[in-house]
Amino acid sequence: MEKRKFGKWSLIHASALTALSLFAAPASSVFADAAAANGVTAAVTTPAAATAPATTTTTGTTAPVRNTAIPPVTDTDKASKLPNVLVIATGGTIAGQSVDQTSFQNYKAGSIPIAQMVSELPDKQKIADVETLQFGNSGSSAYSMADLYDLSKAVDEALKSYDGVVVTSGTDTMEEIAYFLDLTVQSDKPVVITGSMRPWTVVGSDAKANLYNAIKLSASGRTASFGTVLMLNDTINLARGVTKTNDYRVDTFETPMLGAVGYIDETTIRIYRAPERALLGPGKGKPVFDLAKIKKSDLVKTEIAYSYQDAGGEAIEGFTAAGAKGIVTAGTGAGGISSSMSKARSKAVEQGVVFVTTTRTGSGSVYGGGKGIISGDNLSPQQARILLMLCLSFSSDFETVKSWFTTYGVTEIE
Repeated sequence: MEKRKFGKWSLIHASALTALSLFAAPASSVFADAAAANGVTAAVTTPAAATAPATTTTTGTTAPVRNTAIPPVTDTDKASKLPNVLVIATGGTIAGQSVDQTSFQNYKAGSIPIAQMVSELPDKQKIADVETLQFGNSGSSAYSMADLYDLSKAVDEALKSYDGVVVTSGTDTMEEIAYFLDLTVQSDKPVVITGSMRPWTVVGSDAKANLYNAIKLSASGRTASFGTVLMLNDTINLARGVTKTNDYRVDTFETPMLGAVGYIDETTIRIYRAPERALLGPGKGKPVFDLAKIKKSDLVKTEIAYSYQDAGGEAIEGFTAAGAKGIVTAGTGAGGISSSMSKARSKAVEQGVVFVTTTRTGSGSVYGGGKGIISGDNLSPQQARILLMLCLSFSSDFETVKSWFTTYGVTEIE
């Protein structure tokens, strides 16, 4: 069928399958975004090559180093019967150092090395043999698209030798980081992203539990071929469609309309929904966006323009003048935009800019389209931007981009 040709990642409810049984101040606080991208290096089993200089030039400007030297699986771990899991850390609140044990909001994100964090987890020897890689130690919004390119390729490289990967991240832009990985990682092995709403060092922190359960989930193999999933607050969500709904609560991540796919209750992992790619068989649900086929410099500029009462068209005009190849509109209701924005959009379309329409409401589907315009279905504006960026980085043909949105971007079952 056409949907399989483009690898549509539809959702299958458990009723159609045999039941598959088996986060205090957010990184949006000033302390989180002020977290230094300090290039902290993992203290264990990390090759000497990982001890790189503090900064490196990547795109013509000085940027924090990103460590992508995958530690080898040790001989001891190879001989073990436990799954081998690599935790790749990017920082965020989960690695936060609070001023004291009750400073839920007064903390510095991206402070504690992942090797230390993993060493403090109790009973991890019961679930997996765990190694670590300190990719970076920053708030999530500090990472560029070029960084995410490197992160995705590091995940794929790690999965050549490890049974699963856990990525730790700040929660502010976790849904974008997760969706980028979901659309680009080529391996079928489990990829689990986690973080926390409370820093590692406060009373009642969700950080340790989230990290432990993410490792448990990755090691279990239960989400093989699911793409990237989020595991926070004992809840498993697919990367596609998940969003942060509250800036403080530990149950912040939800998937509007579609819901979570499963839960972890101590030793029990229950999965109630699965993406279609999980049913196609190993190697058959790989995303088309293979980063090995493009360079970081190929990632095109895409932006989001927000509509509101009597919104002007200057944002669209400015993005177009700045070289944006694609723009997502976060529209009112079912994707509507102001007349000024509409006029600016029409002019931009004539200049070759591709638009995707989404809603600012937080849930609901957007349909239709037109010349140079694609509907974003129920993708959030921020996730639609990730998909649009990848589509335009791999093809300049409008019909091809549109076809990818109607397959990768839609979760319909036909």
